[in-house]
Amino acid sequence: MQLHISPSLRHVTVVKGKGLREFIKVKVGSRRFSYQMMFYSLLFFTFLLRLVFVLSTVDTIDGASPCSSLACLGKRLKPKLLGGRIETGNVPEAIYQVLEQPLSEEELKGRSDIPQTLEDFMSEVKRSKSDAREFAQKLKEMVTLMEQRTRTAKIQEYLYRHVASSSIPKQLHCLALKLANEHSINVAARLQLPEAELVPTLVENNYFHFVLASDNVLAASVVAKSLVQNSLRPHKIVLHIITDRKTYFPMQAWFSLHPLSPAIIEVKALHHFDWLSKGKVPVLEAMEKDQRVRSQFRGGSSVIVANNNENPVVVAAKLQALSPKYNSMMNHIRIHLPEVNLIRVTEKNALNIRLTTSLSLQLFPSLNKVVFLDDDVVIQTDLSPLWDIDMDGKVNGAVETCRGEDKFVMSKKFKSYLNFSNPIIATNFDPEECAWAYGMNVFDLAAWRKTNITSTYYHWLDENLKSDLSLWQLGTLPPGLIAFHGHVQTIDPFWHMLGLGYQEKTSFSDAESAAVVHFNGRAKPWLDIAFPHLRPLWAKYLDSSDRFIKSCHIRAS
Repeated sequence: MQLHISPSLRHVTVVKGKGLREFIKVKVGSRRFSYQMMFYSLLFFTFLLRLVFVLSTVDTIDGASPCSSLACLGKRLKPKLLGGRIETGNVPEAIYQVLEQPLSEEELKGRSDIPQTLEDFMSEVKRSKSDAREFAQKLKEMVTLMEQRTRTAKIQEYLYRHVASSSIPKQLHCLALKLANEHSINVAARLQLPEAELVPTLVENNYFHFVLASDNVLAASVVAKSLVQNSLRPHKIVLHIITDRKTYFPMQAWFSLHPLSPAIIEVKALHHFDWLSKGKVPVLEAMEKDQRVRSQFRGGSSVIVANNNENPVVVAAKLQALSPKYNSMMNHIRIHLPEVNLIRVTEKNALNIRLTTSLSLQLFPSLNKVVFLDDDVVIQTDLSPLWDIDMDGKVNGAVETCRGEDKFVMSKKFKSYLNFSNPIIATNFDPEECAWAYGMNVFDLAAWRKTNITSTYYHWLDENLKSDLSLWQLGTLPPGLIAFHGHVQTIDPFWHMLGLGYQEKTSFSDAESAAVVHFNGRAKPWLDIAFPHLRPLWAKYLDSSDRFIKSCHIRAS
């Protein structure tokens, strides 16, 4: 018997064998659907059922989550049909459970079976054919061990940087000694600064007065040279350099032998101010107490580094705050810029009678406005427009540090410095208030004299001592934030770029476009730990051919 089906499926003929045509002919009338399409559909669904059977069998073998054959097929085919990626399954709950369990440092101590690299980990997992729980446990141990080692390495790096930045480099020590010797043997190194006929300009308010407090001759030389070299009216610049007793002769020798005419340079030591010798000055007394409390309760860098639970970034901040500069008069002197009649000194006379007298701290009692500079800044443009800024009755013109593209440097608010868990701080200040920067500040001394900023500064220093130094991070900016609270006029960030001493990501081109760049942080530009791509901004103002620079092997790069 033979079966003949016409291509259109409209005729079906049955023929018996042996040549006899006994047939059954069926004629199919028109329908709304094609029987040819029905035939192909039957073939397609037959194939589909076989495919579903295979896929469901594979799912069962792989131990996947239960689902119907059609559902599994949909999951597998849908992304491909839509041109997307194949979806992956959820992470097994057993992995979460293992990863969430705490793992102490003691549990990993002495272990030699923990993979050291990703390659070792993958090789171990494949070899042992681990299940999900074992996989998660090995992964957790490896990552935890790597985290511990990374933290230890980071803290060691910060400690080494702290030691390097806190020590006096051999080159700087050499320079100070050679200049001190030059001062003793060379009359040209002992010139009066400024010359007698220029002394009246030191108190004239029609000049641009800058103040630099530093005990670092090399740093001061770069600040002074960059200031004068980039000024459009150098003959109108008066730079007042304040230093300590040990650095006075080297500082005087340097600027006597390296004049920056037509700018006017004054070099003065702290012991030249008679108020420092009249009894106990509050800032000196506070520094002495601060040093005693630090050594008694803080334990120095060894205690900070030994804290296993501290974030490395916090460790770095604490180490930086232990820098000697934070306990230096050079760092506190700015609070005495105007004439301040508030210091009361108690002494005993020959009859053992206690006498109390007022002491006037005078640095610049006749000046109306000055720009205060730190010694780790470099000036890259003319700064005379700072005198045209409308201070709106405020005292301190400063750049805010809570807004900017660099979220690491420009993210500082009051809560970044002050301890708001202390009720004294919490009840007086707003943690979200924007902080501002020391380093390049415009001070309206005339407005300052009408305030109680200096007495407020001393009051809060005393409160911090009473609180075992718990009101703020170590340093001079936190009490400054408090003392100048309500007296700060925000200036354009162009005038002061921060972070070049601790933010390696700052690009050279961005830094070069700022008016003043500040190497605040440990990586000072005169140290070997300075960031190589940023150091040229500072080194360009060094004269490598100078006999003092050359003999002390101070490199420009």
